[in-house]
Amino acid sequence: MPELRKDPVTEGWVIVSTERRKRPTDFPSLPEEEDHAGCPFCPGNEDKTPPEIIAFGRDGGKPNTPGWKVRVVPNKFPALGIEGELDRRGLGMYDLMNGIGAHEVIIETPDHNRHLKDSTVEEIQLVLRAYQQRMEDLLKDPRLRYTLIFKNQGGQAGASLHHPHSQLIATPVTPKKVREELIGSQRYWELKERCVFCDIIRQEQDTGDRIVYENEAFVAFCPFASRFPFEVWILPKKHSPDFHTITTGHIPFLADMLRIVLGKLASALGNPQYNYILHTGPARFARRGYWETIEQDYHWHLEIIPRLTKIAGFEWGTSFYINPTPPEEAASYLREREV
Repeated sequence: MPELRKDPVTEGWVIVSTERRKRPTDFPSLPEEEDHAGCPFCPGNEDKTPPEIIAFGRDGGKPNTPGWKVRVVPNKFPALGIEGELDRRGLGMYDLMNGIGAHEVIIETPDHNRHLKDSTVEEIQLVLRAYQQRMEDLLKDPRLRYTLIFKNQGGQAGASLHHPHSQLIATPVTPKKVREELIGSQRYWELKERCVFCDIIRQEQDTGDRIVYENEAFVAFCPFASRFPFEVWILPKKHSPDFHTITTGHIPFLADMLRIVLGKLASALGNPQYNYILHTGPARFARRGYWETIEQDYHWHLEIIPRLTKIAGFEWGTSFYINPTPPEEAASYLREREV
């Protein structure tokens, strides 16, 4: 019989439709290799991107030349622009402001077909350091409230270029989805004086049914109210609201976690297209009543969503998601996969 499951953070509901149950082999696999001729992210084509913001691995070479291992550049077609003032204003009953923000591309490797699952822990660490440094820098801008890091892997996931990359968009407002998490976390704290994410970690470790992988500093699991089949969340075991405060000692453990989890998903599902999204705390400026308990109640995390099903009218009309694979079964499949 189908089940309705409630997300303990946002209090949204998910339908786990066991009558539509799907196994990994029921989902289509997709090819990963692609010809890299003319790719603007490949070495030697640095002049095809805007001038780089930072680059790692180039020993003594000039900016915007080959030899890099990770490179960050402004998006050539940005959703938001860094120059100007917000100019918040009203238009009758409506609110608007200028499209101020930042939109950057993190080119994860010089190798056109070397994805994170195939990378070494040392290589993934450089990508994570780039995330951290760019987030720290943008937090200094008082116009910006939130910095979202995300990855679109494959055309169905929204990627327009095959070369391994992720993106960063900083916005002058806190996104609605993040606000829902922040409000839910705050509500849970006011009720129980505990972090809801820390409680989730303890619950998942106690049962073990939905755990995918665990190392010294991080845990990966399929959420109880998974919206999508084989959805996986990665959380630090140590409570922290802000990704950019991750310590040098913990970055290798997060790199290990990403390599293993993405490898398990690829092995179980035949290299699925996916998105991952890094949810972290918003910028906190001196403003009365602005997320006063966030240091205690919020917990940064990474959500990995394989693109195996489509969102249709029911989901758009209700914000209910229908998941054909129970998270306990998904986690069991993934635990068993060797990487």
